[in-house]
Amino acid sequence: MKTEKNILVAFILNLGFSIFEFFGGLFTNSVAILSDSIHDMGDALSIGISFFLEKKSKKKPDNRYTYGYTRYSVLGGLITTVILMVGSILVIYNAIGRIINPVAVDYQGMMLFAIIGIITNFVAAYLTKEGDSINQKSVNLHMLEDVLGWVVVLVGAIIMNYTDISIIDPIMSIGVATFILINTFKNLKEILDLFLEKTPHDINIDDIKNHLLEIDEVEDIHHIHVWSIDGYNNYATMHIVSKSNDIKKVKNDIREELKEHGICHAILETEDEACSETECNPEFNDDAIHHHHHHH
Repeated sequence: MKTEKNILVAFILNLGFSIFEFFGGLFTNSVAILSDSIHDMGDALSIGISFFLEKKSKKKPDNRYTYGYTRYSVLGGLITTVILMVGSILVIYNAIGRIINPVAVDYQGMMLFAIIGIITNFVAAYLTKEGDSINQKSVNLHMLEDVLGWVVVLVGAIIMNYTDISIIDPIMSIGVATFILINTFKNLKEILDLFLEKTPHDINIDDIKNHLLEIDEVEDIHHIHVWSIDGYNNYATMHIVSKSNDIKKVKNDIREELKEHGICHAILETEDEACSETECNPEFNDDAIHHHHHHH
């Protein structure tokens, strides 16, 4: 519950702030502040989306979503990431225009806004730092980059105040936007890996297989599938060949071993004799195997 309340508070802070900031940008004539306000508005919206999806992702599994609703949280991360990408590209585009035709900027006003900006976003970043869903990570990433963005604006405003080089303003906004773009690409890759059912990055299938084969009664293991729903909960399915009389014990040992590898849910299929070559060799009989092993 705590994460949801915090996301909501961050949302209200951010939305109110981005409106205030939009006028600040018009008032000081600073493209860095204006572009920041658009980016903040995007953040606020995406935090709003995150809030609803994070709430939904906490629902217990039911017949329609047998794995639960956790992926909704990932979806929140995806939408947020896309909004940020578009925002960053717009910022860069506008800033380039400003470099070509520099415009006078009110530096004192900028400094004032930057200080308020640092404080507001620092509070919001602090509120969203506890949370480990990808969704919360992307919300927190926003908050942190907003703080950074404002620190840059403040430093820039102070320099421009003393040197009157107004081109610093658009250059700063390009710097911040580029930093955001790089981070959103990283986030996007993580999200797509989940949707593509890629083996989670901290899991080594060969390693798991070798460890499981060390268990006394386990003769063979094949068809290991490991996937993750949200980047934290890992699921595995596999076939075990065992001649043991106490299959329950074998399964328990395997589950214990898998827990050490970070897999908390395992579906174990046992066979009492080694499976015949034709059945298991994908080249001979691909269809049959894929038929059996669709876990979605």
